[in-house]
Parts: sequence; structure tokens; C-alpha cells
Amino acid sequence: MLRGEVTIRPMEERDIPQIAALERENFNPPWSEDAYREEMKNPMARVFVAASDDTVAGYLGLRQVLDEASINNVAVARQFRGRGLGKGLLEAALAYAGEHGAALLTLEVRASNTPAIRLYEEYGFKRVGLRRRFYHRPTEDAILYNYYF
Repeated sequence: MLRGEVTIRPMEERDIPQIAALERENFNPPWSEDAYREEMKNPMARVFVAASDDTVAGYLGLRQVLDEASINNVAVARQFRGRGLGKGLLEAALAYAGEHGAALLTLEVRASNTPAIRLYEEYGFKRVGLRRRFYHRPTEDAILYNYYF
């Protein structure tokens, strides 16, 4: 249960078990705790969390190489959806990438993920392609989006 105000902040070591639990709930196959520990060491990676007190309600992973950034994983726990946490995480990613010289931010999303698609399009992401049968369990197409700074 979220008790206090939700803040968007960089991931900390103590967040990793909760992030990994959200991964298991939302992705198949999920990233491991070790993968997130490696992200903390990677100077080109940043993971943002939406947290209140010690509860991680959502997260977003971003990598940036030179002027191109990509969002790799985004999840908000089911019980916290519809509260604007996805928007807050996306805004943090856009601000970070823009401040670090990104000209382009890319992502892919399941074709059935209507709430995420609406969010990305609301923020000005442009659909640029489709990867057929990209996702598994269940098999589904991925829609590719670009955001231009």
C-alpha cells in the first residue's frame, strides 16, 4: 500500500527485489535481480522508480548511447495503475534523456497494450514500425515508436 507521496527517483540497491517481483508479474521472460544490479553499474543506463516510503509501485529502464536513448522496460504494479505513475516515469525519462543530449528516444510496446500506446502518443511519440510476432508468451506484435527531441 502506498502511504506517503509518490516520488520518481533513480533506482537504489534496496529497490531491486521489488523491481524483480514486478518484472515477474509483467514480463515473460523477466529480467533478473542480477540484470538490474548490472544496470546500476552501467553508465549508459538509468532506472527510475515510482516509490512511496519503501514501496516501489513502478519503474522504467532507460539506456542512452550518444544521442540515442531507448526505453527497455516499464511496469506499474496493477494495484497502482491509473494514478499517473506511468506519466511520471515517462516524464522523468524524457527529461533525463533530453538533459543528456538525446536527439531520439525509441521504444517498443505490445500491440495490445492500449493504455501504454495512448500514453506514448499523448507525449508525442510517433509510430515508426512493427515487429511481427516479436513478443512471446503470448506471441504478439511489437509496435515501434520514436520520440524526437
